[in-house]
Amino acid sequence: MDKKVILIILGMSIVTYLPRVLPIIVLTKVKTPEWFMRWLKYIPTAVLAALLAPELLVSGGTLELSLKNKNLLAAVPCFMVAYKTKNLFVTVVTGIVSMLLLNLIYA
Repeated sequence: MDKKVILIILGMSIVTYLPRVLPIIVLTKVKTPEWFMRWLKYIPTAVLAALLAPELLVSGGTLELSLKNKNLLAAVPCFMVAYKTKNLFVTVVTGIVSMLLLNLIYA
């Protein structure tokens, strides 16, 4: 293998590894304030909302809040089941069945 390729692979490995390890190393040695720890707990929820919102609310490049939006309609029972059961498997099955039924209805 060419030295250039090996150096590129090593460089990419370092660039991938450092952002994951540095926060762990820094945060274990520093006393973090309580407000910062509370703030960190909201990050997963914010990321999930940022990923889900476009998929649920945008259809065909425009905001779609009508009964034609199957993704949004299928999300309603998913959210209810997720809130009630806190079971990922049951929630995923609910989403699959909801989309199946909506595709049959709107076919």
